[in-house]
Amino acid sequence: MKIHEYQGKEILREYGVPTPRGKACFSADEAVAVAQSLGGSAWVVKAQIHAGGRGKGGGVKVARSLDEVRNFADQMLGMKLVTHQTGPDGQVVRRLLIEEGIAIEREYYLGMVVDRESQRVALLASSEGGMEIEEVAKESPEKIHTVRIDPESGLFDKDAEEAASAIGIANLRSAASLFQGLYKAFVEKDAMLAEINPLVLTLDGSLLALDAKFNFDSNALYRHPEIIAYRDLDEEDPAEIEASKFDLSYISLDGDIACLVNGAGLAMATMDIIKLYGGNPANFLDVGGGASREKVTEAFKLMLKNPRLKAILVNIFGGIMKCDVIAEGIVAAVREVHLEVPLVVRLEGTNVDIGKQILEDSGLPIISGSDMADAAQKAVAAARG
Repeated sequence: MKIHEYQGKEILREYGVPTPRGKACFSADEAVAVAQSLGGSAWVVKAQIHAGGRGKGGGVKVARSLDEVRNFADQMLGMKLVTHQTGPDGQVVRRLLIEEGIAIEREYYLGMVVDRESQRVALLASSEGGMEIEEVAKESPEKIHTVRIDPESGLFDKDAEEAASAIGIANLRSAASLFQGLYKAFVEKDAMLAEINPLVLTLDGSLLALDAKFNFDSNALYRHPEIIAYRDLDEEDPAEIEASKFDLSYISLDGDIACLVNGAGLAMATMDIIKLYGGNPANFLDVGGGASREKVTEAFKLMLKNPRLKAILVNIFGGIMKCDVIAEGIVAAVREVHLEVPLVVRLEGTNVDIGKQILEDSGLPIISGSDMADAAQKAVAAARG
């Protein structure tokens, strides 16, 4: 789960991490009122969407008068902001963050992620703030300082100060306190990613989180109603929202061959083999191990909402889920949704012969795949039509 920058900054302040003063707003009038309440002679107008690279896309502007605040707010609200993380379709801007202008002396990068290799939270710090950390890692990996934090002892003062010193921060005690605040927020809120880019040193010597990005472990949200309250459904794919209602794991992709699979690993393999034979998967869809007839029907409805759809590939390995149950679900779903695109089905595992017989006896134009490779090739051929 992702949240907006201004929401991330609310969390940072809760853990003692300083941020610029600012407030979210939803109209140009509100934007001007916020700027007036902040005072000063310069303000930053920032589009709030769940994507990075907003500045390059025109979603971050410095205003030096209240008229400019209004003009920038009018321009941004309702615009489709396109960044490298939104894809070509962009994301509609529905809310803004208005912040006080800050005189910046230097920019740094600070982030925390789960390092699966060491099974610890990794603190990443760099002197190259304001840049994409992936580019820094590619071009200048020596400029990234990493601390893998022992979960029992937490982030020691000496490790935090060493990281701050390594990236050129002089006030080590202040930096260590900020780093430890971010770590505490990361752990207590069950985050998967926490990023401050840039962390800035102001002309008066203060450290401020000029940006804030958090991603959270969806499996831990039951512990965090305060994080669930931050959810912005306007930023999420409507199909993925609908899928969550039926306990389906669904992610939209940009291809034209829909996939319905049981098990995340098999789903990934299915998408790979479609690509191998020259096709493009339209989605990731894992119906899980206990899919009912109703669940399969809802899965078909989701796939059919894709206007680019040209074929459907069902790839089921019956273990917990029996092939005859999934076959009955497929037949019921096809009849209910009046399927008009080619459907390729590959079944294997428990009760596979019964499942195949159910499909054959249905009288429906279902294309049978003998194995994964055969099913993928038939799906690609059907999509090319």
